[in-house]
Amino acid sequence: MTKEYFLKQLQFKDELVRLVQNEMIIKPPEYAQTLIDWIKSLEFDWPISRRRYYGTEIPIWYCIDEEGNAKPIVPKPGKYYRPWKDDPPPEVKEQCPSGKLVGEDRVLDTWFDSSISWIYATGYTKPNIRVFEKVYPHSILRPQGYDIIRTWLYYSVVRAYLLYGKPPFKYVRISGMGLDEKGEAMHKSKGNIIDPIPPVEKYGADAARFWAAASAKLGSDYRYSEQLIRTGHDFAVKLWNIARFVSSFPEVNDNYELTPLDLMILAKLNEVVRDSLNAYNEFDVYVPANTLYDFAWHVFADHYLEAVKSRAYNRDGLFTERQQRGAWFTLYKVLKTVLKLLAPIMPFVTDQIWRSLYGESIHRQLIEDPDPRFDNKEYLNMLEPFMEFNRAIWTYKNKAGLSLNEPIEGVIYAPEVLKPLEIELKAMHKIREIKFGKPVGNYEVLDESLPVYLVK
Repeated sequence: MTKEYFLKQLQFKDELVRLVQNEMIIKPPEYAQTLIDWIKSLEFDWPISRRRYYGTEIPIWYCIDEEGNAKPIVPKPGKYYRPWKDDPPPEVKEQCPSGKLVGEDRVLDTWFDSSISWIYATGYTKPNIRVFEKVYPHSILRPQGYDIIRTWLYYSVVRAYLLYGKPPFKYVRISGMGLDEKGEAMHKSKGNIIDPIPPVEKYGADAARFWAAASAKLGSDYRYSEQLIRTGHDFAVKLWNIARFVSSFPEVNDNYELTPLDLMILAKLNEVVRDSLNAYNEFDVYVPANTLYDFAWHVFADHYLEAVKSRAYNRDGLFTERQQRGAWFTLYKVLKTVLKLLAPIMPFVTDQIWRSLYGESIHRQLIEDPDPRFDNKEYLNMLEPFMEFNRAIWTYKNKAGLSLNEPIEGVIYAPEVLKPLEIELKAMHKIREIKFGKPVGNYEVLDESLPVYLVK
């Protein structure tokens, strides 16, 4: 048994629970209960001294009087001391009439100093910049893993309460643990630790960041996946190619007419913006990463871009100039919105594209809220049938040995919901004639679930 220094905590348990419940926002919210349960379970005060070789020294000297009693003396703040080795400063010597001083040889519990790292990080020791007073506690976010809720997070709350009577920060973002490809925790003894530098050098930092964002929901463990990092790399290349295509047209903001195709993709864009911003507001990057990947690649690039090309170029004069300008407006609207939403996750490729287009950093741009002009369920409900129709036509052409640019000789029957897209579907797929509904007589079923039929 040894005597140690303790910090009182049991008498503050109810107040600490109140701080967590009423003055802190923890995401995901279930981890707030983990912290509360830990506070309620405490049965003794916090031992803050350790008898170890390594750690932060406790800055105390003991004045030994003639009877052998030891009086602790603390030096003035502002300097780091090693009492077991360093000579005591003058103010300590002045308080010891016997002149016999013995330096403390114990160190602090590692959480005792790390529990006030948030104070240092917010500029408390740099009063000239006066950041701490501006941000504490309402603007501070603590990101950390769930494994140290009972230590780093809890002890930070204790120290803040004892120092200021407030929580250490308003927001806490709890992440899961990074695991190897088999789902096992990484340990040196297992030999399964993955060095992050080689995949970053091979695929780029944005690709690694995409994997980290897209691999798990907030608060959940996530596995290392080189395939997902490779997907992030391919996505960065795809964004670059999309931007190259879009930037081949002029950007316009007036004198344009939006077609049903434009209104359909803009309605979907509004949905993507809402989902992404709602997730960001919850400190979640999983939803934006996966939502933006699927939308930018598999909806915007695979379907809208293919459909809008004929109008954007308008080489055959099938569309009015205002309709052509509507295509240009929509292309830039979607590209700019996707880049802004992706910038927190993939900051380098989005910034490079934005600088190439506008000569300034994307990270100084604001993300706009969804545009209410484009909230239309009727157009949004056309999107899935539109994509299914495209897949049916592409599959048919592939089986028939036709290139995508070859015309279809016959009449294509499509669902009634796609009638507003008639002109652009004909131009996109080189369809000689398109009707809506189900044909009578002999026909070939191209997609029973949609349905799509061909009458030759």
